[in-house]
Amino acid sequence: MNSQQALDIGTGALVVCAKVAGPFLLVVLAIGIVIGLLQSITQLQEPTLTFVPKLIGSAIVIAVGGNWMLATLVSYGHQLIASVPALLNG
Repeated sequence: MNSQQALDIGTGALVVCAKVAGPFLLVVLAIGIVIGLLQSITQLQEPTLTFVPKLIGSAIVIAVGGNWMLATLVSYGHQLIASVPALLNG
């Protein structure tokens, strides 16, 4: 295994990580902005007011996109395992 192959594996892992984590981050960011605006408008600073909607949003993301996320991770794992013989041969 040379340095270019290691960089390709690392780059692929980061891309898969971003693809899987992206929906979570976008939903939690959007909910956080909306709740933050509501809190600043009403001047109600309750910590649980931000936690519960983010938790519900994350659960919805898992329910809707969990199958795709798992399939993406499994596909990358299969691809990585299939490339092991080529990596060992150099």
